[in-house]
Amino acid sequence: MKHLIEGVAYFMRDQKIDRIVALDDFDVEKAATLRELFRIGGMGQSIANYFRDKLAMRIRALEANAAVPDFSDMFNDEHIRRFTETVPAPWFIKPRSEASTMGIYQCENEKQVHAFLKSHSNSRHKYLIEAFIEGEVYHVDSFSSAGKIVFSQSSQYLSPPYEVTHSSGIFRSISVQYGSNDDTTLQKLNSSVLHAFGIKDGPSHTEFIKCRKTDRFYFLETASRLAGAFIPEMVEAASGVDLWKEWALCETALCKGESYKIPKRKQEYAGIVTSLSKYPSPDYDDFKAKKGEIFHTIEFIHHVGLIVKSSDRSRVEALIEEFTALIQERYHADGCLPEKRVY
Repeated sequence: MKHLIEGVAYFMRDQKIDRIVALDDFDVEKAATLRELFRIGGMGQSIANYFRDKLAMRIRALEANAAVPDFSDMFNDEHIRRFTETVPAPWFIKPRSEASTMGIYQCENEKQVHAFLKSHSNSRHKYLIEAFIEGEVYHVDSFSSAGKIVFSQSSQYLSPPYEVTHSSGIFRSISVQYGSNDDTTLQKLNSSVLHAFGIKDGPSHTEFIKCRKTDRFYFLETASRLAGAFIPEMVEAASGVDLWKEWALCETALCKGESYKIPKRKQEYAGIVTSLSKYPSPDYDDFKAKKGEIFHTIEFIHHVGLIVKSSDRSRVEALIEEFTALIQERYHADGCLPEKRVY
């Protein structure tokens, strides 16, 4: 940060900076620090912390009356002991400021928790421990302008990111049925959380889990940026709204002191299936028969993936199932992370 600040200060001697935009999770804190120091408009450090620190976001979500999985900080031995005695295992130990599912440990018993505490003696304050909830994970991708949510799309992970990363799975997601109970509940919860967190302008990606036993939704985490894994392209396929483009237009309008208005959206359905590939550049010949229903093919080294769209959600679901089987049989490569459990 010291070198970044000095570099920006030098740049500003003969250049004017109007806006600083954080394009991914690791930029959020840096951008907020620079805005505060150089008095540039946009999200400051206090609000940015809610979108980076998983402990801060859970506490803030509770204050907004959103349900969250049982959790504890890892500052105090008594807090941790009380948590493990009252909350049934398994538990996740999560880094407070990492991105995606990186650095998450799964613990099956207190012995594994104690082993983690011993091995992370000087860094345990950077983690939290959380109850495992069995269920389906959803994401709501939104865009805010002047403190109001002007666009929002609900989707469901058919393969949760944690399972994909740690079990070498195939990533899949699909639009939620418009107007369904799930869609209505997700939209309401997302609005409540983002309002409490204080986002003013730009995109957000918020995740919830629906408990399989109770059907209750729990807040998992949020981020003040567009999602990864080509989810913005999936959102565009369903809605007709290119969130990358709209983000640029919104920031430009803010620079010029102009009002911003997001374009009218469509209500179609889209889905994505993507995987590591054993081929550096798959040719997609096996998918040509469905070319008219394919919105986008993922051109990224050693990856294979497609985004499909339709006015019929059941058709999108059928295409995802068909493409998943084909990818599994002919293209899929294993590449899971090793740290699923502590020891």
